[in-house]
Amino acid sequence: MKEHLRHYWRRKNESSISKTLQLVRDGRAQAAFSAGNSGAVMALARDLLGSPEGVERPALALMIPTLTGQSLLVDVGANADPKARHLAQFALMGKIYLQTVKGIENPRIGLVSIGEEEAKGNELTKQAHQLLKGMDINFIGNIEGKDVYLGAADVIVTDGFTGNVALKVTEGVVDVVLSMLRREITSNLFSKIGFFFLQRSLGRIKRRLDYTEIGGALLLGVNGLVIVGHGRSSARAIASAISLSRTFIGERVNERISQEMKRMRSAFKELNYA
Repeated sequence: MKEHLRHYWRRKNESSISKTLQLVRDGRAQAAFSAGNSGAVMALARDLLGSPEGVERPALALMIPTLTGQSLLVDVGANADPKARHLAQFALMGKIYLQTVKGIENPRIGLVSIGEEEAKGNELTKQAHQLLKGMDINFIGNIEGKDVYLGAADVIVTDGFTGNVALKVTEGVVDVVLSMLRREITSNLFSKIGFFFLQRSLGRIKRRLDYTEIGGALLLGVNGLVIVGHGRSSARAIASAISLSRTFIGERVNERISQEMKRMRSAFKELNYA
């Protein structure tokens, strides 16, 4: 895990990650799952599998729990320094994924920024806002960090640096909150009695926040199905990832992404972000 990607790349063909992706490339497997070094998985997937026409950069997409259900956060770590057109492509891939796999007909797409106003944010978010606004999608505008887990948007678009930080902060907060709950529950007899009546409700909440229920992040935008798991993935998490892969393959998500990207390429050129 701690090995620098440059050193790893020199002997990439010897790795289990590489051999797994080669099986997908050669048609001997339909999906790849790895809980190994995510940077290596993404780099090798792009190198060995390639991307559908119109997709310049693959993105990691993860379903996250919200007050109203679930939302798709993309990117959560594949692209630390993307361009505006890449964020537009992330939005399209996220839209297609939710339409085909989750059955959401017209998903709401929001762009993470430091304010809801169109003029707020850095140059990347300002340019991405203009591009997304001119596209044939249900773009609802900027959303702030506080809105991410409220269910304000179905697809939440951001760069990989911001998305990864948000994800890691969330994991830390969830672990702290659950630890605090356990400590309070065992602090006295009355708390234990209260827990007896609340344990079913607390169990449902824990399952909604548990990453093992999701399985891992999908690497959208490569010619093949690749799921990147958490470094501490349990057997349950891997089983969830396999279940997700069956749905992804059955709904031909990659084919749909490729078709939509071809359709939208002209739109990107017209808006001078090609």
